[in-house]
Amino acid sequence: MLYVTDDISIEDWELTEQFVRSSGPGGQNVNKVSTAVELRFEAERSPNLPDPVKRRLKRLAGRRWTDAGTLVIQCEETRSQARNREIARQRLAELIAKAAVKPKRRIPTRPTLGSKKRRLKAKKTRGEVKSLRGKVDPDV
Repeated sequence: MLYVTDDISIEDWELTEQFVRSSGPGGQNVNKVSTAVELRFEAERSPNLPDPVKRRLKRLAGRRWTDAGTLVIQCEETRSQARNREIARQRLAELIAKAAVKPKRRIPTRPTLGSKKRRLKAKKTRGEVKSLRGKVDPDV
């Protein structure tokens, strides 16, 4: 079981792990041992996640979210399969914890009277500067 917050915990049956060969340097170890982890979490069908958290998680996940509603996390940072598995689970927990935080509602504000007057004064000054540009009349 993966504990995310006090209210949210993920059961082991909701997670699927697949171990594949890692890329990059490592010599024989890379060629022989499948150390990279691909962690799949069926987020859309999870009974432990509330609907608002699922929506925020989908937005946060981006390309890691599949059409089937699965969240895919890949990790191939270390040469140890167990450590990569740990890192992938930790990333999943952090992502879900981030999605569990309800965003603060923005309260729209209005500009003050002084700021409106300053803006209009600046516009007027700028307009005067621009109106002075142009062809000069030789008769004047």
